[in-house]
Amino acid sequence: MDVYEAIKERRSIRAFEERDIEEEKISKILDAGRLAPSANNKQDWKFVVVRDKDKRKRLIKAAKGQEFVGEAPAVLVMCATQSDKVMSCGQPAYTIDLSIALSFMVLEATELGIGGCWIGAFLEDEVKKVCDIPDNVRVVAIFPLGYPAENPNPRPRKKLNEVVCFDSYK
Repeated sequence: MDVYEAIKERRSIRAFEERDIEEEKISKILDAGRLAPSANNKQDWKFVVVRDKDKRKRLIKAAKGQEFVGEAPAVLVMCATQSDKVMSCGQPAYTIDLSIALSFMVLEATELGIGGCWIGAFLEDEVKKVCDIPDNVRVVAIFPLGYPAENPNPRPRKKLNEVVCFDSYK
């Protein structure tokens, strides 16, 4: 599968088969995140892989009751180790850096037949408690992943001419 095919095939998966993800697949997914670009190449991130069943169940509450979070065989917790850097464009670097890294991971997971759902609806302090994350570290996203037990239809997307302008904003 090429990158464009992975982009087209990716779906938000909220139901998982009851089987573990092979270690080599987890490693490839994590390595895809490690290889992602970051502001000034700082790589100010840590990827916490939660496999422990009790911790995954506790993450359900931290994810505002989203049951499928605890049903996934693994949950990635995307952490920013530095959150004070602001790029010259005015954007905080850590949210962008972690979003790029997770995007790379999502595409690698898709290529490997692994599904997941990018979660931004969570209580950061609760996630930190479950995963023993220090106070100075920010949790940007959580990503439950596993073998899909569903095959959702593609979500509607706007046409290209609705989201693209050339040379100026029109």
